Amino acid sequence: MIVDEIMEQLKNMGSEQTRKTYFRHGAKEPLYGVKIADLKKILKKHKNDYETAVQLYDTGNSDAMYLAGLMIEPAKMSKELLNQWVKKAYWYMLSEVTVADVAAETKFGWELGLEWIQADEEMIAAAGWATLSSYISIQENDQLDLAKVSELLDQIKNGIEKAQNRVRYTMNNFVICVGSYIPQLTKQAQAIAKEMGKISVNMGNTSCKVPYAPDYIQKVIDKGYLGKKRQKTRC
Repeated sequence: MIVDEIMEQLKNMGSEQTRKTYFRHGAKEPLYGVKIADLKKILKKHKNDYETAVQLYDTGNSDAMYLAGLMIEPAKMSKELLNQWVKKAYWYMLSEVTVADVAAETKFGWELGLEWIQADEEMIAAAGWATLSSYISIQENDQLDLAKVSELLDQIKNGIEKAQNRVRYTMNNFVICVGSYIPQLTKQAQAIAKEMGKISVNMGNTSCKVPYAPDYIQKVIDKGYLGKKRQKTRC
């Protein structure tokens, strides 16, 4: 089977050092500790292999799940499958990257993002905010509900302090994305970013830091990138 072959490749590509790094960031067994650059070597042969991607995600192996997100054809995904994926995404690389980026490239991205941010489960809510951010980054602004985006900014302003750990991180990133990708709402995002100040997020035993939203948005403006959209979310 293709999946068995890929799992064997992942096993051979894994390293204890990378495993330890992923563990510090929240990953759990099973995983082999494969670098993303090495996952992309496998992807060259299996890109857009929908069935294989679904099977890889179902293994529960973190490396295979991340690869599945790169491999899948978003256009073929159903809401049901996306909801299954988000429930299995137990750490932020899966919830805020794999699931969020895939969902954002489907026709359900905005809808599911709005549903997920209401979840009680931290990783699902975080995936929701990350999905909305990714969706905003690739959609033309005339296709977005700017009134709703503005409302979400106010929701963050009023709720970020009491939000769960990873939800605070993704809320902060949402403010950055709005300020960077939607010029019509940049001033509102900047004002809210300044009001929020530095956001405290427990990043575990890592050197990672939370981006300071006011500075990040200003850098985008200074570099002349304001409103410049991405071609795709997955990379």
